[in-house]
Amino acid sequence: MDFQVIFIVILVFTARIIDVSVGTLRIIMVSKGKSVFAGILGFFESLIWIFAITQLISNLTNPLYYFAFASGFAFGTYVGVIVEQKIALGTLLVRIISDKDCSELISRLRNKGYGVTNLEAQGMNGYVNIFYTVIHRSSNDDVIRTIKDFNPNIFYTVEEVKFASIPLAQVRKLFFLNNHFSLRKAK
Repeated sequence: MDFQVIFIVILVFTARIIDVSVGTLRIIMVSKGKSVFAGILGFFESLIWIFAITQLISNLTNPLYYFAFASGFAFGTYVGVIVEQKIALGTLLVRIISDKDCSELISRLRNKGYGVTNLEAQGMNGYVNIFYTVIHRSSNDDVIRTIKDFNPNIFYTVEEVKFASIPLAQVRKLFFLNNHFSLRKAK
């Protein structure tokens, strides 16, 4: 096998990883309503795909190119999902429902800088409290861990929020709290 074949196989494989990863992010941007960013990603996704398919079509007689094209797609899907999880774009609504006193849980969440809204409601077996908090997706693991540390059996749901409006004063308060806690932990 000569150097040119190996080089083109690696090139096609890498191009597919990049274009599929970018495509995964583009789809996420579309679903979040970020049309400008999605359009820019779509441009680069198409450009890279054209490059990869051109290499494949120019070398139809070698099955290694087919394998590189398909493998790049599969691995690119995996990489795209991992990248999306790392950048954690979006906002989540966490809803907690309990028939027990959760004032300690509310305090824990508020001390970490999360806003919590509490409502009394009627459940199937009587009165319950419903707690809501709207968080950045990157905070999901911290909030869920806090909930489970309080009560591993408590009922909660997590939903993606398409749009949330937070008053500027609240954003400043959250920024101060989050920076205050991160500075305190660093000491």
